[in-house]
Amino acid sequence: MSQFQQFTIASAMAALAFTMSGGVQAAEQAVKAEESAQADASIPFVNHGGVRDWQAAGDNKVYIQASSGKWYLATLATPSPDLAFATAIGFETKGIDRLDRFGSIVVAGQRYPLASLVESTAPPPKPKKQG
Repeated sequence: MSQFQQFTIASAMAALAFTMSGGVQAAEQAVKAEESAQADASIPFVNHGGVRDWQAAGDNKVYIQASSGKWYLATLATPSPDLAFATAIGFETKGIDRLDRFGSIVVAGQRYPLASLVESTAPPPKPKKQG
């Protein structure tokens, strides 16, 4: 058997082993992880006037408007039963004055870690009250 044939067979076997071992799926997961990492956002100077407005969206999501006018959607790792009724929230950052997915939101004295923080459009308008 020639060296070229040995190389061809070895390449085919390597490709088959890669496919059977879930290599394609692992590669796809790596690409998705990289894309989601790029989607992560951060809000600078969050404790020094970096937040203009915020609006709760249920018990586990908060729309946050930065002083620049950009909107962000923060998803909490666990639901906060007090979030929908809160009149004030706090932001906890780690080390630097920048809110990112490693930070937390404080509602009624309880700390809620973030699962994600991504750029968003403005929150949907609140329904008008009747009566």
